[in-house]
Amino acid sequence: MCNRFHQSEKVVHHLAECGVIVDVDITDRPRQIFPTGKKTPRFGLVVKRQSAGNQPLVAAMQEWGFPTTIKGAKGQPLQKYVTNARNLDSSFWRASLTNPEQRCLVPFTHFAEPHPDGGKGDDGMPKQAWFSLPDQPVAMFAGLWRQTERGPAFAFATCEPNAIVGPIHPKAMPAILTPAEWLDWLSADAGTAKALVRPYDGPMAMQVETPFLPGESAQDARPALLL
Repeated sequence: MCNRFHQSEKVVHHLAECGVIVDVDITDRPRQIFPTGKKTPRFGLVVKRQSAGNQPLVAAMQEWGFPTTIKGAKGQPLQKYVTNARNLDSSFWRASLTNPEQRCLVPFTHFAEPHPDGGKGDDGMPKQAWFSLPDQPVAMFAGLWRQTERGPAFAFATCEPNAIVGPIHPKAMPAILTPAEWLDWLSADAGTAKALVRPYDGPMAMQVETPFLPGESAQDARPALLL
């Protein structure tokens, strides 16, 4: 399960260059996006279509994690926030997949999977393996979003891991779209969109160093509330 990914100012600049309406400033905000919590919502940048159609696309801040209630250990209701969409055939995700307006793109520069070696990373937190696309400084996950009682929230689809992610996390990896697939994900029928959820087969790099920008520190990367 991907539990951390990295967004930076370069994401905003890249989206603006691509013609996305960006009325969002993430300067001086934490770059690493963590799953939301019961008491602390945490937000990330997503790109979605407008209700009138695909173009121009718009950027927005949304909470990472769909709220849902499950049975706890003693049968008591337990609220959790689902960040990864593993089974797109389930009723939990079907409506978002079927409606193109509820699909989104989730930009990232790096994403993390827990490192099987365990221990602490260079940021003092559990050690991670960080993945990035050398030919795409800003890449996109295949995302889904919906309105919730706490406001709009997003998750992203996952799929079987490729040969690079598999040794680190054999269960799944986030579904990554190529630039040619971005608009298809946002506008195509459900069957076409679902076919895009597959292991990424392009160049991919891995590192254990936390991806800071110049001038950032480990403290900047710790979980924090994005307002």
